Amino acid sequence: MLLPIIQLVGPTASGKSGLAVDLALALAERGQPAEVVNADSMLVYRGMDIGTAKPSPAERRGVAHHLIDIMDVTETASVAQFQSLARAALDEVRGRGAVPILVGGSALYSRAITDVFEFPGTDEQTRARWEQALAERGARALHAELAARAPEAAVEILPDNGRRVVRALELLDLGQDLRPTLPTWTYALEGVHTIGLALDRQVMDERITQRVEQMWADGLVEEVRGLLEVGLARGRTASRAIGYRQVLQYLAGEFDEDEARAAVAAATRRFARKQLGWYRRDHRIDWRQAGTVEPAELAEHVLGLRQS
Repeated sequence: MLLPIIQLVGPTASGKSGLAVDLALALAERGQPAEVVNADSMLVYRGMDIGTAKPSPAERRGVAHHLIDIMDVTETASVAQFQSLARAALDEVRGRGAVPILVGGSALYSRAITDVFEFPGTDEQTRARWEQALAERGARALHAELAARAPEAAVEILPDNGRRVVRALELLDLGQDLRPTLPTWTYALEGVHTIGLALDRQVMDERITQRVEQMWADGLVEEVRGLLEVGLARGRTASRAIGYRQVLQYLAGEFDEDEARAAVAAATRRFARKQLGWYRRDHRIDWRQAGTVEPAELAEHVLGLRQS
């Protein structure tokens, strides 16, 4: 019997993590084990809890979660590496007779896991040169350079996303194909069923504002201070995560606290809109209104997807 892979996607604050646990428990009640596989590249980091809205052990309610808290903040996570780890986790879960529920992540990461998705080559010296330029000049300056050299590619990358800007410039220097779009909508894995949680833009923005306020109340600044002691500032990817980057700027005196909080909310809204743009192009997604999905009904739907 081929067990399906259930992929939950949608904007920030649409309730994906909670629904994943609800679905896993509903499936277990019907005799079908299920486990959650994280597709968010920042949940892999130990200690990055508040700013990533990482589900706590209590919120996981006994449901097994994979690819959470597996790396130190000084380690660099790449899309290619995450693809390999996630696909291995999906195979492992299925091998135990459980339904994998793949949750969250950007369109880039979620599609790299499930879709036909190959990665162009790299060159350490070229990458190191652009990493140094990023540290000295900042992401927006490099994004302007990318826009001058490859305007179509620059449009598809947020100006603050230093990691993707560096990668694009590296590929340009290497003379490799720099495609402004993701590959065609073709699953590389069998049995993938993608469910999207739709959220009204105004509601999404309100939830994002509330979430950022709650993160501050829960101690995001203190969390970042603690992570600085274990090398957060040296982490190429962890230090650039939304929320952490702005708090680091606040602690460095570049923002006051109110400006940092506003910057986190603004960056999160930009990111959410960008992701929605990508997801809306994917005709394979079964869209459901966030907050209205009944776990029991969804569980029955999933059970009907099993193939002999």
